[in-house]
Amino acid sequence: MVAYIHPVTYDIMLVRVQPGLTLHETLDRLNAGFDPDADPPPLRLTGAQRNEWARILGRVSRDVGAVESEEYLYSLTLQTVGPPGRVQLDYCGDTAHIEVAYRHSGEAALEVMRLAYRIARIVEDESGLTGHDFEVGQPTRTGDPVKAAARLSGVSDWAQHHLS
Repeated sequence: MVAYIHPVTYDIMLVRVQPGLTLHETLDRLNAGFDPDADPPPLRLTGAQRNEWARILGRVSRDVGAVESEEYLYSLTLQTVGPPGRVQLDYCGDTAHIEVAYRHSGEAALEVMRLAYRIARIVEDESGLTGHDFEVGQPTRTGDPVKAAARLSGVSDWAQHHLS
């Protein structure tokens, strides 16, 4: 029997903080109705959210470089193409998340996390979403990609030595 194993990723969360609430309170409300056994709701973006996505896609393409973009049933997605490695952004209108596979160590981890944080800051600028890196407990707006890279590198090294 062959099993498909989805790669474990380093995740950065972005969310539209609801008026009068903190980031954590907004996340608590979003998660209150979460059913892990249910399919996610289909993507239904407003015109303003589609415009945000267009600005995000355009700016990431200009500021970062080549990307591939797809629209799926549940999200709009872009992936960076080329060095320093693949960074994926999934945008759902009021939430988004960035994924980086745990396969980068040392200087490569720093390069890819600088890219991930740069994309997060673009999303924040163009959409008003608030980004937070829960892996290391820091906002993406003011957080240090070096701290994130150390975490990415450490987990990647551990996985390489213990899981392969």
